[in-house]
Amino acid sequence: MNTPAPIKRFTTLLLALAMLAVPALAPNLHAADNNKAAAAKTEKTPKPKRTKGKADTPEPRDALALQIDATPIDRDDALRVSYSGVVQKAAPGVVYIFTTKFLKPRPELAPFFNDPQFRRFFGIPDSDGEGQGSGSGRGGQGGRSAPTQRAQGLGSGVIISRDGYVLTNNHVVDGADEVRVAYGEPRRELKAEVVGRDPKTDIAVLKIDASELPAATLGDSDQLEVGDTVFAIGNPFGVGMTVTQGIVSALGRGGLGVETYEDFIQTDAAINPGNSGGALVDSQGRVIGINTAILSRSGGFNGVGFAIPINFARSLAEQLVATGKIRRGFMGVTTQPLDSDLAAQFGVEQGALVTDVTSGSPADKAGFKSGDIITKVNGRPIADSRRLQLAIVRLAPGTEVQIEYVRDGETATATFTLGELSNRGELADGHFSPGSGEGVLNGVTVTDLSDQLRSRHRIPERIEGAFVAAVEPDSASARDGLREGDIILSLERRPVRNAEDAVKLSEELEGPKVLVLIWRAGLSRYLVITEQP
Repeated sequence: MNTPAPIKRFTTLLLALAMLAVPALAPNLHAADNNKAAAAKTEKTPKPKRTKGKADTPEPRDALALQIDATPIDRDDALRVSYSGVVQKAAPGVVYIFTTKFLKPRPELAPFFNDPQFRRFFGIPDSDGEGQGSGSGRGGQGGRSAPTQRAQGLGSGVIISRDGYVLTNNHVVDGADEVRVAYGEPRRELKAEVVGRDPKTDIAVLKIDASELPAATLGDSDQLEVGDTVFAIGNPFGVGMTVTQGIVSALGRGGLGVETYEDFIQTDAAINPGNSGGALVDSQGRVIGINTAILSRSGGFNGVGFAIPINFARSLAEQLVATGKIRRGFMGVTTQPLDSDLAAQFGVEQGALVTDVTSGSPADKAGFKSGDIITKVNGRPIADSRRLQLAIVRLAPGTEVQIEYVRDGETATATFTLGELSNRGELADGHFSPGSGEGVLNGVTVTDLSDQLRSRHRIPERIEGAFVAAVEPDSASARDGLREGDIILSLERRPVRNAEDAVKLSEELEGPKVLVLIWRAGLSRYLVITEQP
């Protein structure tokens, strides 16, 4: 049977998570018989009051006592017949996580809903023989007390310190009213406190009241290479401790839409629901990743799984234990990747192209300008915009950072202190002179920025340029990405203050390729427009 076109066309990215099963949806869950812990339960127990945990008002904690082994992997080692020693070293540090969420009970039926004649008229069946007649039920109302419903889920975690800290995924514990951790043989189960969570990276840290735990040894994920042998350890579908083997399929995966900040290890070691938060282990039994997500059309594992590198996860865990929250570095630039046309225009093969600098930001004070290309952060190469973002947000506010960049073909270095990332936004406020461009802007109608345009399109007053009122569909500008509503800020790095500037420069510039800086929907970006012959 042919697969429907929408299924062929789209690939669903699924978190390999501890799914919270609502009772009404339970019949649709796969492998329900093997995962009874994930089935919803209904009990007539009173709903407990939810109280604020320590994560809401974090108290000072001791620094994490981590076991770290960063020695290089012996890649010349002969192929092994068995990896049982690796598993025996790593498996004790992996735990089961069980979560419970108390669902809002359904409101009680009004008395007339339980009247026998009313129910017969509308074909409503009696419910367990109860609620018949106005004299039965609680308080003489003829209704039943609404039961408290519970949705349960499961996942995995990694013990990262002997005194009870456990690293897992945020989506495993997100929204849970109760979290329990099970570990060891014979199995011991304890209530866990959520110390802190970071939804933007899908990391959470739990704490159980225990000591002398078998903490996992953490490796150095920066040393990984494609082709290295790895093992995924966790509790898939609630069947119990399970180990699968594979290799590192790729490094630095991002742009998947799973989290805000993505830098995944890709592996073909099988990862399934319940594996979330479990360990990805190298051939020496060291944890080098936290299993997080799979890419699948069917919901089952198709050989494409993703794990958060342990170096990244470890730095986040240390912050969460210390303060209960994550503080990220802020530089103050907007960037875009270098495609082949932009790379040729700027004469730089890779890096992050600065399109805008936030006024008053650390980058602004350090002298960065639109058109700079950032190539290194603290000596480490920056391949593109995503790599720059990851490099900066991994650093704490107040950190001194050294940035290498290229401006007008010359390499320069700036050293400054990072600010703190926060949610930022600007609104606008802020003339009308139509003009039609020739040359590179042939087919483009531009106007000055009026107060009405600024208000309608939320254009900040600091933005100066020519507003694109119309673009002919078959023009070179349309083909190369210029749209109605864009604001032209510069042509060939020469500033455009109004529509007259845009028209004049467009006629003066000689092609065939022209570098155009625009502002669109709050962000600046470069386009390369090729004049039509």
